[in-house]
Amino acid sequence: MKRLVTLDVAEAGWLSTYQDLGRTNAEAMGVPSGGAADQHSAAVGNILVGNPRTGACIEIMGGRFSFTPSNDILIAVTGTPAELTIGGCTAPLWTPTRVPAGAKVTIARATEGVRSYLCIAGAIHTAHFMGSCAPDARMGFAQKLSAGDQISVLTANSGYSHPYFDNMLFRLPVPIPTYGGGIWTVDVVDGPEMNATPGIRELMTSSLYTVGGRSDHVGLRLDGPVLHPEGLGEITSHGVPVGAIEIPHSDELIILGRYRTLTAGYPIVAFATTAAQSMLGQAGPGRRITFNWVAAADAVRHLRYREHELNVLEDAVHSAFTAAGLPLSESASPL
Repeated sequence: MKRLVTLDVAEAGWLSTYQDLGRTNAEAMGVPSGGAADQHSAAVGNILVGNPRTGACIEIMGGRFSFTPSNDILIAVTGTPAELTIGGCTAPLWTPTRVPAGAKVTIARATEGVRSYLCIAGAIHTAHFMGSCAPDARMGFAQKLSAGDQISVLTANSGYSHPYFDNMLFRLPVPIPTYGGGIWTVDVVDGPEMNATPGIRELMTSSLYTVGGRSDHVGLRLDGPVLHPEGLGEITSHGVPVGAIEIPHSDELIILGRYRTLTAGYPIVAFATTAAQSMLGQAGPGRRITFNWVAAADAVRHLRYREHELNVLEDAVHSAFTAAGLPLSESASPL
């Protein structure tokens, strides 16, 4: 039987929003797909609690986020390494975790990356725009959470309890990314204007870039050495995908994110691979990155392996939840 559970938000971090994996078929109508900056972490978190990977979750960027549930719930917190406490006790990330009614949950002290994802077993009640709860401030759809708000979840899951030890019950094949606190390497493939910018590939491969303070969901602005195309003249505005690496008129690089404008006239010298884009969603101001050129076939192979990992996890969660008698949300069965 499903019931409505409320989560009273006491602290909302620097920026916390309702999120999912974004809008489908929206870009044909001129609206960015949007969605979680770190798609991998959001998908894994939902799978871990028995939800469809496309389900709604909470994206938390910086600061402290805390809440208290009205009833027992099952959660998973993924994304950047952070401190998760439940009722004052440290709890693990990247695993299904029981939260008893009235126990305060706190997510704080993020390190390495900048975003955490709170996924809750069941369906989060929130507004939708073009089929998605992902915010789009330009369309007046903010979806921002503040201290004092309530999150409502319709769930058939009352959490779980181990008969002898009230701690982690499952050992699941969770694909947890490791970034480290040093320099991150971003895989890229050739862009259409690379040949018109002699030496740009060698320069980007051998140089160190720093994420600037004006970076956001629209794109990461990178400080570092740049070469400008020769003899291109004015470029007609054209469609630009997520991950496009542009050279604007200023001396910087821009890696476009999920909330980019859909057309632009800047030269595109490279594309961050789809598999690398979740890592870029964790890059905050001051993060230093380098670029690694890969063949398109290798980029596709890496993406297929990432998809395989998610499919394996979905299958394992389905088997574990079924064996334990825990409910799975609709459409959460393995592919």
